[in-house]
Formats: sequence, C-alpha cells, structure tokens
Amino acid sequence: MLKRLLIANHALLFLCASTYFGTGASLVLFSFPIAPQLTPANYYLQFVPQVQAATKFFTGMTKLMIACSIVMLAAEWRQPTRWVPIVVLLAIIAATGLTLVWIFPLNDAMASHITDPAKLKTVLDQWMNLNRIRFALWAVQWTALMYYFARWTLHARYATWTR
Repeated sequence: MLKRLLIANHALLFLCASTYFGTGASLVLFSFPIAPQLTPANYYLQFVPQVQAATKFFTGMTKLMIACSIVMLAAEWRQPTRWVPIVVLLAIIAATGLTLVWIFPLNDAMASHITDPAKLKTVLDQWMNLNRIRFALWAVQWTALMYYFARWTLHARYATWTR
C-alpha cells in the first residue's frame, strides 16, 4: 500500500511539474511573440486576467509540489535517486523566490493599467525575461522527474527482460 501511495505522490509531483513546464512553453512559444503588438489600449485583456487566474491556481499547486517533494525526498533518501527531489525542491524554491520578489511587482504594475507605451514595453520586457528564467527552472524540475521515471522504467524493463 505504501509503495502505491509513493507512486501516486511522485506521479502527482510530475503532473505539477509538467503543468508548470507546459505553461512556460506556452508563454515562450505563443504569448511572447505577440508582445510587440501590445499597446496600453490592448494589453490588459491579453495579460492581466490570465495572470491573476494563474497566480491563484499556481499558489496552491506550488504548496502541493513542496509537500510532494518532501515526501519524495524522505522516500528516496537511501536511494541513488535522492538528488531528484533535492533538485526539484531547490528549483521550486528558486522559481517561487523569483516570482515573489521580481515577477509579482511587474504583475501589479500591469494590473494598474499602464498608459505610457515606453513604460509598458519596459515592464513587458522585464516580465518576459524573468519568465524565461522561471521557465528554465521549471524545465529543470521536469527533466529531473523525467529522469527519475525513465530510470525506474528501465530498471523494471531490464528486470523482466529474458534473453
């Protein structure tokens, strides 16, 4: 029973990391290219409601990820894969710190209805650059967890492989 609960914990952590990774990829691939077309007249509806909704959702998900990472770390402590939850937890902490200290103030600036085109460009450029860094942290989380599942999948495959 404990093994199944641990698998569910680790899979939930991977689902959350995949959600972050997918969100970051979507931003970089689909939202960032339209930034030059955003003006004080049209940026708000393209940006603010989505970011506010994402903030609410991801705040809870980040707490869940931290809890799942701690459970995974305890479960993997004596295994060679103990570095995976350590890396994931450090990346969560770094992405959260980046968000709280630098990205949230930019979110607030954009929510305040920027009217100056130059200021909008500056804020958007800063926001996109910081989100590229955050996406890289999310990619680290996803890659570490993908390694974990790939490693155990290969071990299971070789254990049942008959020649």
